[in-house]
Amino acid sequence: MALLTTAFGFSSTAAEVADGIDLTGRRAVVTGGSSGIGTETARALAATGAAVTLAVRDVAAGERTARDITGTTGNRRVHAAHLDLSDPASVAAFTAAWQGPLHILVHNAGVMACPERYSSQGWEWQFATNHLGHFALACGLHDALAADGAARIVVVSSTGHMQSPVVWDDVHFAFRRYDPWLAYGQSKTANVLFAVEANRRWAEDGITANALMPGAIHTNLQRHLDGRGSGTVPAELIKTVEQGAATSVLLAASPLLDGVGGRYFVDCNETETVDHRRPDTFQGVARYAMDPDNARRLWTLSERFLAQAD
Repeated sequence: MALLTTAFGFSSTAAEVADGIDLTGRRAVVTGGSSGIGTETARALAATGAAVTLAVRDVAAGERTARDITGTTGNRRVHAAHLDLSDPASVAAFTAAWQGPLHILVHNAGVMACPERYSSQGWEWQFATNHLGHFALACGLHDALAADGAARIVVVSSTGHMQSPVVWDDVHFAFRRYDPWLAYGQSKTANVLFAVEANRRWAEDGITANALMPGAIHTNLQRHLDGRGSGTVPAELIKTVEQGAATSVLLAASPLLDGVGGRYFVDCNETETVDHRRPDTFQGVARYAMDPDNARRLWTLSERFLAQAD
C-alpha cells in the first residue's frame, strides 16, 4: 500500500490545511481544546463552519477559548463542556449527555512525563489519561459517530511512542521502577494501537481512525519537564502551535482522507513503519505500534480495565 502524501508539510499551518474546506453542518469534539494545539485545531475546524465542542477539565478556561475562537472565526457554534479523561465517571457523563450525530472526534488532550501518580482505580496516570480515557470516550460516542456514516477519529500520538511498547505484564508499573518517559512512551504507543483497532472494528460503521505526531511544540504539555527532557530538540525542528495543529486538521477535515484509516502521519504526510528508533528525526512509526495483533490485545485489555472500574 502506497503511503499517502499531500502538498502540505512541516511548515504548513492548520489554517492553510483547512483553507477552502466547508464543514458547515458537521460537529466536532476536540479534547484539551482550551490550550496549545487543541485550541488551534478547534479554531481551524470552526473556520470551516463546523460546530466545535471543547471537551476540557477547566470549563471556565474552555469558555474563554470558545469566545476567542468565535471572535476570530465568526462561528458562534463553539462551546466548552466538562471532561476529565482520568475519571471514568466524567467520561461516562460526557458521552451520556451527547445528543445527535458526531462527525469528528479529536483525541488531543494528554499529559507528558509527569511524576509518578495513579488514578483511584490504580491506573498509571499517563496511561489512564492519554489512552484509557480516550478509549472510553470513543466507545461511549460510537453510536453518535456511526450515525454519520463517514465519521473520523483523530488520535494525537507522538514520536515518544518509540520510548516503549505496551508492557503487557506490567502496564501500571506495579513491579517496574516508575520512569516518566517509559510511561509516556507506552501511552503514546497505545494511542496508535487504538487507531489501528478502532479503524478495523468500526470501518463497517463508516468510522475511520488515524494517528499522528504533531511535532515538537512549546505548550503546556511540557509543564512537568523542568529541564528533564528526553533530549534537546534542534531549534529548526520546533513548530509553532499553528503548525503543530496542521496534521490534526488534515486528518479531521481534508477530503484527501475520505475513507482512509489505520495509518500514522507526520508533517501532514503518512510516514513509514520502522524497526529501529530514529533519534535524529520525527519520521517513522514503530512496527509494534502498528501491529494488528497488539492492537486487538490492547482493545481487550482496555475493555477489561474499564469493566473493573464500574
